[in-house]
Amino acid sequence: MSARSAPGFPHLRLREAGSPLLDLPWELPLADWSGDGLHFKEMPVGPSRHLVRFLVTDGTKHALKELPLSAGRREFAVLRHLETLGLPSVRAVGLAETPERDSAVLITEYLAHSLQYRRLMMRLPAGRGPYRGRLLDAMAWLLVDIHRAGVFWGDCSLANTLFRRDGDRIQAFLVDAETSEVHGVLSDGQRGYDLDILVENVAFGLADLAAFQGREDDLDEAIPAAESVRTRYEALWDELRQEPALRPGDRQAVRARVRRLNDLGFAVDEISLEPTPGGGEMRLRMAVSNRRFHARELQRLTGLSALEGQARLLLNDLREYRAWLEYFDRRAVSEREGAELWMTGVLEPTLRRLKPAIGPGRDPLQAYCDVLEHKWILSESAERDVGLDAAIEAYIAFGAPAPEDGAVAEGPTEMPISP
Repeated sequence: MSARSAPGFPHLRLREAGSPLLDLPWELPLADWSGDGLHFKEMPVGPSRHLVRFLVTDGTKHALKELPLSAGRREFAVLRHLETLGLPSVRAVGLAETPERDSAVLITEYLAHSLQYRRLMMRLPAGRGPYRGRLLDAMAWLLVDIHRAGVFWGDCSLANTLFRRDGDRIQAFLVDAETSEVHGVLSDGQRGYDLDILVENVAFGLADLAAFQGREDDLDEAIPAAESVRTRYEALWDELRQEPALRPGDRQAVRARVRRLNDLGFAVDEISLEPTPGGGEMRLRMAVSNRRFHARELQRLTGLSALEGQARLLLNDLREYRAWLEYFDRRAVSEREGAELWMTGVLEPTLRRLKPAIGPGRDPLQAYCDVLEHKWILSESAERDVGLDAAIEAYIAFGAPAPEDGAVAEGPTEMPISP
């Protein structure tokens, strides 16, 4: 929708008709907004050249950022582009343009259950380790995602990113696109320059965190750790661009390639087999979509909306439960029936038990994934399957720990994170 222009009133674009955002004092600079009807929330923000304020309207949190007009228009367009492609970024919901002040206010929806890297890493075991490795993986994967979409970030850094725990992984979301540009395809030079910026900024972020925590021994490790982001990025980029030569009729190799991409979270949109010069082999090419393969499959079977890593763990649990049903009932259980029985007999009762323990601020599906990880640790220690009920009871008794709440334990009951 577009609000009618009026003296002193900016050109306002809102994506939802009837939104309470329409009633805000858009004619004023953001710093001057005040009054009993405005419910601002103090939240930590990373270093920013511009004023950022968080506003709660009808129970929904929005981030409002005032910036120069051209930068605001560009960032709004880039975020809309990323959302259209289903890529991990914050969602732009509006833009207020005031040309006479060369000013714009960008409105984005607050990313639920997210944390800045500094807050996340300060709540996890200090120093190098699997959590930091997952953070670096998340940055590399995010840059690959947006580069495949033809987006040059221009200022990729830990500070311009938000993070969510995603099953047994960490998911990164682009949150600042002021310097970003959309192209049809990025050149190798553009990608390399963006990657150089990321490596430099990650090194600074890790060193800054180590200094803040008084971990002098880890300062020298910041640069090689940041350089590992380049290695992670290049390995994934090369994986997605592989075009292996196969023997004619080697369907198993095609299926293996599809499975490999699916395991990484990518759905395959199109398969192309083309004869090589001489005709002795076939060149395999695959067009892949965004990283939502398991998430789409989980939604198809259950209607649940989850992050990709969460969905991978939940699907594994669902399939294990379906196999258990078939074994004990001595009958075939269809995919659809297995999903329904898992939802009503396993997931929903467990979530009802977990919600009082985790409170309203936590992601229930992530808590269930944490229980599955807790069950794995307990079963490894007992050298037998301890069962879901025992794992739930132990997890709740232990305080329903979550790294984002600063509740990671030490020792054998710590939630496992794969390398």
